[in-house]
Amino acid sequence: MTMEELMKKAADAAEHSYSPYSKFRVGAALLCANGELVTGTNIENRSFGLTVCAERNAIATALGKGITEFKALAVSCPDADYPVSTCGACRQVISEFVNEDFPIAFQGGKGEMVQRKMTELFPDNALEELKN
Repeated sequence: MTMEELMKKAADAAEHSYSPYSKFRVGAALLCANGELVTGTNIENRSFGLTVCAERNAIATALGKGITEFKALAVSCPDADYPVSTCGACRQVISEFVNEDFPIAFQGGKGEMVQRKMTELFPDNALEELKN
């Protein structure tokens, strides 16, 4: 699956967003190592601290299916004028399950897509130090 195809799935997922407060829809599409595609969307709550991001929802769904190895992630924010990167909490969760070369793409509503590796978004990942 190409990153463009994965991004289309992320954009489709954004259509299911529950974002009545911010009106800022986000969709994520996670390509798993076994070839399965898992999507997620942001789910807001009036207590914003309880809001869950699309990326973390996709990862949680995959983990709930017993899938722990991933190939790529695409994040679509159709209500943004530019590609919006993942938040810090999502970067932390993503880094738990992927290597430094893991590709992550972002796209806003105007169609521009940016792609980064995990190490570019989370350069000082101390996870390996914690495992030793």
